[in-house]
Formats: sequence, structure tokens, C-alpha cells
Amino acid sequence: MTHDHAAHDDHAGHAHGHHHSHAPANFGTAFLVGIVLNTGFVIAEVVYGTLAKSLALVADAGHNAGDVLGLILAWGAYIVAKRRPSQKHTYGLRRSSILASLTNVVLLLIALGAIMWEAVQRLQHPALVAGGTVSWVAAAGIAVNGITAYLFASGRKGDLNLRGAFQHMLADAVVSAGVVVAGIVIVFTHWLWLDPLVSLVLAAVILYGTWGLLCESLDLALDAVPESVDLNAVKTFLSAQPGVSGVHDLHVWGMSTTETALTVHLVVPAGLPDEGLQHLRHELHEQFGVEHATVQVEQGRVPCDLLSDEVV
Repeated sequence: MTHDHAAHDDHAGHAHGHHHSHAPANFGTAFLVGIVLNTGFVIAEVVYGTLAKSLALVADAGHNAGDVLGLILAWGAYIVAKRRPSQKHTYGLRRSSILASLTNVVLLLIALGAIMWEAVQRLQHPALVAGGTVSWVAAAGIAVNGITAYLFASGRKGDLNLRGAFQHMLADAVVSAGVVVAGIVIVFTHWLWLDPLVSLVLAAVILYGTWGLLCESLDLALDAVPESVDLNAVKTFLSAQPGVSGVHDLHVWGMSTTETALTVHLVVPAGLPDEGLQHLRHELHEQFGVEHATVQVEQGRVPCDLLSDEVV
């Protein structure tokens, strides 16, 4: 620009020794254990579900297979996101975690659609189901999914990928519990329609739990303000800083599923010293979790082309 602006840029977490909201040190191990456990369980569900003619087991296996793929994608994205910035990717590949999260949700929704379609077909043409086999295989699923969910429990609040993995595994444990109950009831009542009905109910429950992840993943992919950040609160905070007479061109978005970035123009007629900028970035990090803040200081002598909120 030709205006009398002074642009200041700094990575708040790096400059001030703050720690990013990265996953815990055992993140890679948690994914590896989860992938191995769930892959083994998927194989068991397919084999025994086919032998027992249980759609609930086979449907749950399809859902678990999607979770295994999701875990692999999320793990890969976590590794790739740690790569350093390059001449081509100046932010690095942090956004790969957002793409992985969105892909996982889409794959899950496709799997749910297939499960619900098959369940409707089975309701119209019930098949004999070995309820006892269904129950003990699903019971094993409660343990497998419960253990996997526990591995991600500690990091679910700071990372959308981890929260997605946690919710999926927890949902799977609930699904398995539902299948156990259905199997026991079928043994005593021979209600063959119960198996596909349980499949439909569980698919609806999973869909409900997944919808929020879909919306949040889409928002991050479209550079929306992260749910953890109150944009009005940020603007109020910036406006209240000493010497600041105006705030405009404020943008907040997710660089990844764990990092938030911010850019803003501040009108400060008397100028803003470096220590003032350091304090500002420090507070943005501490109060709003902003990891990468870019602050452009203007003295207001020449109107900024980006003064209007409608101009980007």
C-alpha cells in the first residue's frame, strides 16, 4: 500500500515461549494402537457378522472400517502438518489436518447412508440372526472402542482431529452396547426385525453426533472464525488498547485444527512501540488462543482502502 502504515508480524507462541495447543506426546502411539485394535476388530466383525447373518455387526464393521481410515488420514495429516514452511507453502502444511477432518466426516456419512439403505432392505425381508454370536462379538467391541477413546480423551479439547477420533470411538462403544442388547433380545424373542431396526437407530445416533464435526470442519475449511474465538470480544479488546482509535480489516481463522491466526489493522495516531505490540500479541495468545498474529499499525493520516468491513 501507499499509505503510511507500519506492518508488524510475529508468531506469538514462538516469540514469547508459549506452547501451541498440539496433541500430547503419545499422539502417534495413540493412533497406532487405535488403528491396530480397530483393524483387528473390523475383521472379526465381518467374519462373525457374516456367519451370524447379522446386519448390525456387518454395519458396525463398515463404520469401524471408516474410522480406521479416518485415523490413518488424521495421523498422516498430523505428521505432514509438522513440516516446516517452504517457498511454495509459506504456512507449511498445517491445513492438511483440516482437510483430513473434513474427509473423515464425509467418508463416515457415506458409510452411514449405505448402512441405513441396507437396514431398510432387511426390514422388508428379515433374515435369521445368531443373537448369541452377535452379542459376544459386539461386547468385544465395547472394550476395543472404549480403550481407543480413552487414548484420545486427554487431547480432545485442543484438536478437532482428536475430538473427532474420541467421539467416533465413544460412539462405537455405544453402538456395540446397543448391538449386545439386540443380540440378547433376539436370542429370547426371535424378533428378526430387531437387528436392522437397531442398525437404523444407531446410524441415526452416529449421524447426530457427527453433524457438529461436519459443520466445524466445513467452517475451518472455509476460513471461518473458530468456535473457540469470540470475534466481538477480540475487537472489543483491541479497541480498548491504549492509543488505539480504530480497528478494521480484522480476520481470524484456523491455520489448522489446533492453531488460530489473526490479522488486523489498528489506527494508532501516536504510533505503537514494539513493547506495546509484544504485549498485544501476548494477550491475544493468552486470552483468545491466537498462535499467529499479524498487526498492521496505521496513524490514520491517509484513509485505508480496507476500512470497510465489506472489503477484503
